[in-house]
Amino acid sequence: MNIYVGNLPWSLSDDDLQELFAEYGEVTNATIIADRDTGRSKGFGFVEMPDQGAGEKAVESLNGTTVDGRDIRVNEARSR
Repeated sequence: MNIYVGNLPWSLSDDDLQELFAEYGEVTNATIIADRDTGRSKGFGFVEMPDQGAGEKAVESLNGTTVDGRDIRVNEARSR
């Protein structure tokens, strides 16, 4: 399952994002999208979880929670 995570704190790293989701199941990839020119976080990222059930539980549990003072948005990513 591919999961979109928005409104992330600028200080969060890929590893922090992976850790956040790891308590719900296996995470195969966690990436925060960075600006090409500055390398600074754009404030959103994507997490891939192979187990659909674990992914849905993570979305349900984490959407609207506060991470470093910011309420994150978590939902299933839409295909391009």
